[in-house]
Amino acid sequence: MSPTFYVDKIPVYGDVILAPMMGFSDLPYRSLCRELGSAISYTEFARAEGLIHNMKRVSEKLEYIEEERPIAFQIYTHDVDYMVKAALNIQPLRPDFIDINMGCPTKTIANSGAGAGMMRTPIKVARLFKRLVKELDVPVTAKIRMGWDDCINYKLISRIVEEAGASLIAIHGRTREGGRERDANWDSIAETKQLVNIPVIGNGDVKTVADIAKMKKHTGCDAVMIGRAAIGNPWIFSGKDRNEVTFEEVQALMSKHLDANIAFYGEKLGINLFRKHVVQYLSPLPTTRRYRRDLLTRENKEEFLVLLDQIYENLV
Repeated sequence: MSPTFYVDKIPVYGDVILAPMMGFSDLPYRSLCRELGSAISYTEFARAEGLIHNMKRVSEKLEYIEEERPIAFQIYTHDVDYMVKAALNIQPLRPDFIDINMGCPTKTIANSGAGAGMMRTPIKVARLFKRLVKELDVPVTAKIRMGWDDCINYKLISRIVEEAGASLIAIHGRTREGGRERDANWDSIAETKQLVNIPVIGNGDVKTVADIAKMKKHTGCDAVMIGRAAIGNPWIFSGKDRNEVTFEEVQALMSKHLDANIAFYGEKLGINLFRKHVVQYLSPLPTTRRYRRDLLTRENKEEFLVLLDQIYENLV
């Protein structure tokens, strides 16, 4: 099978990718999505300062398994020197490429000049990517937005990162202020694709399998990145909408996911962190409020599985 596209010299097979999401794209869930067809594994973003001063505390975000490759480490901060130093610190962990988060819209991050805040400083962006490309041995990529409502400059930023030597751009078709109540602007993705000669990944408002093809047709992007719609439906990476997934499949994957969480985090924390996934896995199913509440209070794997069996028996 021929690669769909390349990140520098790294072949990528497939055109649907799990978006990096804080609290969700950890190793257990990310690897499940990769197994189901997500073409690249992006880590949760890690703050550069933590990767320099407290690597032990944040290093679990960068753990991965070989089957996930290509693996992208995503990092962020507002400071060029810290970003470069952090990237050099994590390069020995052998990521396939390092991705710079310039798209996070969270106020505390963006208002500090990091995430989407970095898009307000094009000169700093140019300095950052020139240094990263010069000093690193792995490709460098960027995740951006359209900009801010009063500073829509995705075209400028895209040109800057390409000219500095970046190997890929992922763009979310909303501004920093653009929340769920606003439709994603796919035209901005199409314009970015027409503007640059490196691969472009489109992101925003892809909720179904049909949306993947629609975005690709509308924008010409090389791949589609899926965030919220993949939570509770990792099967979208294998070409299935949630209503096509059987309860047996849900049950089997939940058990596998829970095992992975426990193996990675330990039983207590693994179960606790799994609860947010339980809500999403079961949200389309006609389960009772009592069953959902009970699932969120189970203390070990066996209790989870017994309760899932009871739910299944009541559905058939």
